[in-house]
Amino acid sequence: MFPVVPERALLELARTEGGSDTLTLLVRDQDTRRLLLLRAVLDAAEGAERSVCTAAQKARLRADWALLTEADRLPSPGAPTSEHRSGRAATRRDRDAPPGARGTNAVADAPTGAWSTHAADDAPTGAWRSRAGAGAAPAGGDARFANPARARLFHPLTGPWARSCLRGLDAAPGPAGGERERRLRRDLAHFSAIAAVVAAGAGIPFGTRLTARAGVLALPSLGALHTARSGDVPVDVTCTEGRLVLRQADAPDVTVHLESGVGAWSGALAWTPAHALPGLTPTAPPLPLDDLDPYRELPDGPGHGDLRTPLALDDAERKRWLQAWSGTALALRAGGAQRLAEAGALLRCLVPLETPPDVGTGRGSCSATRREAFGALLSSTPPDPVTLAATLVHELQHAKLAALSDLVTLHRAGPAARYFAPWRADPRPYDGLLQGTYSHLALAAFHQRRALVGGLPDRDWAWAQHARYRAQVGAALPALVGSPDLTVRGRRFVDEMAATHERMAEHPAPRGHVARAQAYVASARTLWTRRHASTLPPSNG
Repeated sequence: MFPVVPERALLELARTEGGSDTLTLLVRDQDTRRLLLLRAVLDAAEGAERSVCTAAQKARLRADWALLTEADRLPSPGAPTSEHRSGRAATRRDRDAPPGARGTNAVADAPTGAWSTHAADDAPTGAWRSRAGAGAAPAGGDARFANPARARLFHPLTGPWARSCLRGLDAAPGPAGGERERRLRRDLAHFSAIAAVVAAGAGIPFGTRLTARAGVLALPSLGALHTARSGDVPVDVTCTEGRLVLRQADAPDVTVHLESGVGAWSGALAWTPAHALPGLTPTAPPLPLDDLDPYRELPDGPGHGDLRTPLALDDAERKRWLQAWSGTALALRAGGAQRLAEAGALLRCLVPLETPPDVGTGRGSCSATRREAFGALLSSTPPDPVTLAATLVHELQHAKLAALSDLVTLHRAGPAARYFAPWRADPRPYDGLLQGTYSHLALAAFHQRRALVGGLPDRDWAWAQHARYRAQVGAALPALVGSPDLTVRGRRFVDEMAATHERMAEHPAPRGHVARAQAYVASARTLWTRRHASTLPPSNG
């Protein structure tokens, strides 16, 4: 079902690189897993007891799925259909398959009749009224996908939504059942909003009733309606010829006009449009700058610190993002052509975060990725293009390594936090050390390439950054290379990381930067040892 990673691709990734074929392999596998995750939600809902998922909720999910299937049959203008791509006529099995399943065995066949287009007949009153082909809307979604259905389902923040649904459907009833039921009700209702966006982007006229959450109806990739009343508010939505009419009780109707790609505009103050940054390259699609999606928050947990607060952007913050973004492609290219290529292949949306107070001024920022949100990068407002470029390099390595780890078992180390990492004050588990070392190796290479560019205004700073990251990687590598928990392919991967680190010595940083970096790492090790060595077994100290 899942692809085999060739040795060439494994070594490319170990060098923190990755050619077009390698990156495509990772992306396609993650998209396949997204389809499986979505199918898991539908199967879990269908199999759930009525006390968990009611008959009306199940019927509505079937209707939403039917609309997605309908939209999946309507590729964007100029895009070849799956039949044209495969050179054969569509079979009945193809026509009834879930979105994205045609031509692949990645998604199992749907139960007979369970997710067919006739499922809408069983939907609750007022759920969906649609008629295919009667009108047209601007092409929606990412131009990399054949149609809006694929673009929407592969949007990174659909992943956290699906995971939240599964948690709610799988959780056993208990004292917190009321809150769990309320969250699950909202999660399942969000699927209707996703289906509405897909149908609108595909040019399918419809009428439906959606539910605003806490006074906000989020239509992913389009925008958000702020309702006149707080709480969970019903909103009737009709779509014709690229125009949505949103109707709620005791408030004027809001008319929203779809734009090509990301966003929709309206003259109503109650509507907030989704925003996007220009494509990273002239041929790339716009990149969503998503500060509206209700599933953009980081989950609670010790690994995220102060990063759990997403930021709703005002005009000044959006301007700062645009200013930094406008020079990011140039900064990435200066750090190696592959850095720009991997950002174009992997990055699907940016999620703004508030800047924690301990980040400081100057070139400080905070960032994160989420394993279940492949393609999303969460970041505070970047102060300049070079910082944003370095953030992309750092976080996209986490995305690459996580995607590779879904395909290849690199190690069998346990979760015990026992290793020294110069960039962290706390002990790290082996997998965390591998992730951190991998991203720091890429940053060392990125800054070295920039420092070697003639006439670079901040060349000395680039050398200092390279020296620091290379020294940190050098301190962590012995524990990685010496681990008995590595698999055969994991040892090949880590050995190639070490070889990449050694090759950087061919173009050393100025001795002063190297000395300061080594002193910094030595000081960090001493402090870490004082704090933790007495309670931990020897690791890489």
